[in-house]
Amino acid sequence: MIYSASAVWAEFKTGNPYYYLIRQGLFFMVGFILYCIGSKIPYIFWKKHANLLFFGCLGLLILVLIPGIGIVRGGARSWIGIGDFSIQPAEFMKLGFVIFTAKFLANNEGVMQKNRYFYLYMMIIGMIFGLILLQPDFGSGMILVAGVVLMLFVGGIQIKNIVLGIVVAGIGIAGMIWIAPYRMERIEAFLDPWKDPLGSGFQIIQSLYAISPSGLFGYGLFQSKQKYFYLPEPQNDFIFAIICEELGIVGGIIVLFLFFVLIVIGYQLSKATKDLFAGYMVFGFTSLLLVQVFINIAVVIGLIPVTGVTLPFVSYGGSSLVISMFMMGIIVNVLNTCELDLSFEFGQPKRVSFFKRKR
Repeated sequence: MIYSASAVWAEFKTGNPYYYLIRQGLFFMVGFILYCIGSKIPYIFWKKHANLLFFGCLGLLILVLIPGIGIVRGGARSWIGIGDFSIQPAEFMKLGFVIFTAKFLANNEGVMQKNRYFYLYMMIIGMIFGLILLQPDFGSGMILVAGVVLMLFVGGIQIKNIVLGIVVAGIGIAGMIWIAPYRMERIEAFLDPWKDPLGSGFQIIQSLYAISPSGLFGYGLFQSKQKYFYLPEPQNDFIFAIICEELGIVGGIIVLFLFFVLIVIGYQLSKATKDLFAGYMVFGFTSLLLVQVFINIAVVIGLIPVTGVTLPFVSYGGSSLVISMFMMGIIVNVLNTCELDLSFEFGQPKRVSFFKRKR
């Protein structure tokens, strides 16, 4: 699908229709190597080095903001590297922060019911979100925050603190909209994309043009019309629109079903683990996947304002693919090596006791 979505744009931009396909193939090979490494390294290794990993990722988030080190693309200083080969520190922070949080919750069971620890962790989340926002990369920041907050929720946050967090987040989002008018333009485009069809509403209109007429089975593979310079860089955030255009509603449902299976297995495994750290870590990785898939699909079909978020495993992008495959490798190691309790009944509503396992 990356080849189908990108060939026209790649040939126009580079003269090589296979440009994005070749690069994604290289990223896949790196990701597969890391997947194999992640599946072989005992998961307890990540608990022992969680602090080092977290502060290393934090250092990358700071370095990317320094002119001359961080690479600017599309108005965002979100990459570190040389030329076209670069990494996105926000993607690495997802890995580091989830592992750090899993260790914290496993070593301090029930601690999130205490206000002072809740406030402390909210400050840490706010600091990391602020660094990502300075790039600016609102989409990655939201995914990271949502995934970690879900971990804290099953760790036992009090309802009153959940409400407080929602209120503070609402005030913060309002402030971000106020200091960056382009975000208000995106909200206005979400409410009425036809108000500015050649500007802020252009992407969502072209996305809907790709999805709406595709029917049950689409126009056929490689037969997309919107990839001919209508939908900007369709191999990235809006690749799901091209999937639906070429493979129809059936193709789109198959993709969503595969994500659904992966997410359900992840949550089942997180609940079945007898090791508290492993359970929280797998829950965090699965939550990141869930939130990212939801935001990407919701943007593509016009349910929420446009924000730059890739579709995991599908969209073009090296850092996203490599880190996602590495996370899957760690999950596979937990599946293969952690003692599991398969006597639970999945779906029973539990909060504080969700991960009441041995440390």
